[in-house]
Amino acid sequence: MQEENIPAPVSPTTHHTHNLTSLFQHNPLPHKPRNVNVQHKAEQEASGVNTHIAVGLTKSVGTMWTAYSFAVLAIVGLLAILGWLPPLVALLVVWASQTFIQLVMLPILSVGQNVLGRHAELIADEQYNTTMKTFHDIEEIMQHLSAQDAELLRHTKMLIHLLSAAGITPEQLPDVQISVSASPRETPSAGTQG
Repeated sequence: MQEENIPAPVSPTTHHTHNLTSLFQHNPLPHKPRNVNVQHKAEQEASGVNTHIAVGLTKSVGTMWTAYSFAVLAIVGLLAILGWLPPLVALLVVWASQTFIQLVMLPILSVGQNVLGRHAELIADEQYNTTMKTFHDIEEIMQHLSAQDAELLRHTKMLIHLLSAAGITPEQLPDVQISVSASPRETPSAGTQG
């Protein structure tokens, strides 16, 4: 029966030697972080003149100076309605605010918002991919740690088996360590007493 037990440990030992070269197989997720600012800038540079105009107008309309201009336009229209300015001014203010700003500027602003919103889309996509890679890496680290735990438990069992084959119980092991560390302390004191 002892001969049957000897071949069994030999097979795991051979397998163990194979595991020493590769305890865990890493499967990297194919994602390399990229600078979305550079990509967005390149997309804007590659776009046409219409896109540049739309982005420029969108950025300029979204300022306080544009709000002040619209306030002045509204005040001028009010003055024309009250009769302080000629009626032609009232018609021009109505045309500028209702026809030009609403019918022309709104589509331009929509195009500009789409182009500028592309940057947010790129950022969100990159953050998602980076989060998924991080999650994948954490999962692989946990699997690697589990594989190391299993290997350490296997080594512990082998050491306990070897100790028991040598007639040493695991409970005797701390006593051996204490006696080994205590013997150098006892030797000088014995020498000084003698």
